[in-house]
Amino acid sequence: MNRIYKTSGILCLSLISTLTYAQTKFQPQDTEFYTPIIRTVTTSENQAPSDAIVLFDGTNLNQWVSAKDIQSEAPWNIENGILTCTPQSGDIQTKENFEDFQLHIEWKSPEVIKGEGQGRGNSGIFLQGHYEIQVLDNNNNPTYVNGQAGSIYKQQPPLVSAVKSAGQWHTYDILYTAPRFNADGILIKKGIVTILHNGIVVQYNTQIEGTTEYIGLPKTLVHGPGPIVLQDHGDKVSFRNIWIRRL
Repeated sequence: MNRIYKTSGILCLSLISTLTYAQTKFQPQDTEFYTPIIRTVTTSENQAPSDAIVLFDGTNLNQWVSAKDIQSEAPWNIENGILTCTPQSGDIQTKENFEDFQLHIEWKSPEVIKGEGQGRGNSGIFLQGHYEIQVLDNNNNPTYVNGQAGSIYKQQPPLVSAVKSAGQWHTYDILYTAPRFNADGILIKKGIVTILHNGIVVQYNTQIEGTTEYIGLPKTLVHGPGPIVLQDHGDKVSFRNIWIRRL
């Protein structure tokens, strides 16, 4: 009988609470708030948002250095507003370091098709210097799926393959949340990335398992903010219109 009384009491309290809520007279303004004031960001066609850091606008490499020696200038070539990898010169990286961000970058494979698989139009965009988003000529070019364009290299293939013919420009829009480590250097949250390739979602809240190794499994590397790195993989891959927004 005690159990019956207890159950009845709970039901009664629940009913009273529901009735009380139903009788409350809300006004529209009761659920409206006006602070904090939302920061304004302006946009215009083919221009970076007003709050973005422009990493490359076609005029110079002032935001970049050599990844081999960060005291040296970035050794890649600029011609007609386009940045092209100079093969065997090495990777380049941003002077600034970043954590959570929105990154926009446009890239193009060489117009003259050479090689196959990973040997065709290969480059990469490294988030915080450790996690590679693959750049590759995917057009009629079979390779391992977790190494094609739009993949988190050697970890996660893209949801779809967003191909374009040789010589056409691709866009990546990358939303990235960096991994977090506690004071003892223990990983407490893995990195997360969403990628739009040519406006198509190819990675959606994808967990990054660790460093993107060519050989072997991902490694957990304790780190803080890091640079954006563009890879020299021996192909004349081109880039333009690169900007980033801290989140």
